This record gives sequence, structure tokens and C-alpha cells, in this order.
Amino acid sequence: MKKNIFLIAFIALVWTTGGVFAQQKIAYIRSEFILGKLPEYASVQQKLDRLTQDWEGELRRKKQENDELFREYQARELLYTPENRNAKRQEIIEKERTLEDLRRRYFGPEGELFKQQEGLMKPIQERVLTAVEKVAQREGYDYVFDKNGDFVFVFTKDQFDLSELVLKELGIDLRNINTQSRPNRD
Repeated sequence: MKKNIFLIAFIALVWTTGGVFAQQKIAYIRSEFILGKLPEYASVQQKLDRLTQDWEGELRRKKQENDELFREYQARELLYTPENRNAKRQEIIEKERTLEDLRRRYFGPEGELFKQQEGLMKPIQERVLTAVEKVAQREGYDYVFDKNGDFVFVFTKDQFDLSELVLKELGIDLRNINTQSRPNRD
């Protein structure tokens, strides 16, 4: 009985709102395409890549130091007194723990890379969002989806792609960029 009531309510909802949804105008953008055309995005990516390389280098050096300490311990293990052996093991364990903490501090979910990326990308994302809103309002769209986001499209018509209009709104002239006017839509 409850299933029937739910089904009837659902059908009534779809039937009464069908006309409203049919009049909605929907478009999409390709954020990766847009961001790839912004010079400041490339600059931010380079900065993040440098930070990543620096931090990975630091972690690699510390790992090598830890590995050397462990090899030294293995080579001299029989020469150590039980107290020295335990002390060396604790030192190795502590250095491994410190290395893992550093890895988490740099690359963890709330790590420095995430914070840097968020801080550097936020102004760019806000600028793109403002341009998307202007284009959507000017062109009369009710909804604009990001094709590169989590929302999966089974089919899209190119005529509803606002990416190039958003780039124009951002002041990016595609004629001056050595690419196709309509690159791969993935």
C-alpha cells in the first residue's frame, strides 16, 4: 500500500512538473579546457610542481638516511649490547615515524600541498565561476554543469558547450592560441 502511494505521488510530481523542467535551459563547460587556457593557472601549476619536487626530494633524502641507519644497524647488530641494540631500534623506529609524519604534513589530505593548492587556485576558480555565471545569465541558461566534474554525461551536444564563451569572458582570445578551436571534448 505504501509503495503504491509513493508511486502515485512520484508520478503526480513528474507529471505536474514536467512542463517546468521541459522549459529549463541547460549547458555545460569543460573546466580543464578553460583552466588550461589561463596563463595564471599554468603559473600556479608550476609553483605547485616545484613545491612537490622540493618536498619529494626532502623525503627521499630522509628515507636514504633512514635506510643507511638501518643498514648500519644490521651490519653491527651482533656487536651491540642488548641496551644499545634496543636504543638503535628505537632510533630507527622514531626516524621512520618522523618521516611518515613529514610525508603526511606535506601530502596528506589536510597537508601543505592541499593548502597551497587551495589557496593558489581559489582566486582562479572564483574568476572562472564569475565568468560562467555572467555567460549563463547573458545566454539565458538555468543550469551549467562541469563536464570534467563528477557529473557524468552520456551525451552532450557541442552547441551547449559554454567553455569558449567563458574564456572570452575571461579575456582569453582563442585565435591567438595555437590549438584547434574545438579540441577533444573529453
